[in-house]
Amino acid sequence: MSANEGFYLRYYSGHQGRFGHEFLEFDFRVVGDGSSATARYANNSNYRNDQLIRKEMCVSHLMVEEIRRIVKDSEIVKEDDTKWPQKNKDGRQELEIRMGSDHISFETAKIGSLVDVTESADPEGLRVFYYLVQDLKALMFSLISLHFKIKPI
Repeated sequence: MSANEGFYLRYYSGHQGRFGHEFLEFDFRVVGDGSSATARYANNSNYRNDQLIRKEMCVSHLMVEEIRRIVKDSEIVKEDDTKWPQKNKDGRQELEIRMGSDHISFETAKIGSLVDVTESADPEGLRVFYYLVQDLKALMFSLISLHFKIKPI
């Protein structure tokens, strides 16, 4: 896959609760000629009057290639979310990926643990989604730690 092919990945997890709309969302988007990309992160929690956290950074084409490799190796494009748990009062998760001419989008209920995965109607497909999301979240949190100096309390 060449660097000039379009690439976009977005993950969202959120719910509407007693503290309002609480969510975590991030995306990776190729910009310009494909030599770099932007990564954006947002986390909103109104618990104890927390505020919206937004971060944006530039990442190289090598990072985009690594994300593409992670997505390709996961084989998520072979999955179908029709048998996955539907969004509910506890919230939803969304994953949208556009790589070249391929475009996939998934929506499911929030997954609390692997028990939720194994008890679903499509445990194998949901397991692929679950582990891919875990990998992508770990990558995003690592990038934030590297790009921004955050002092722990």
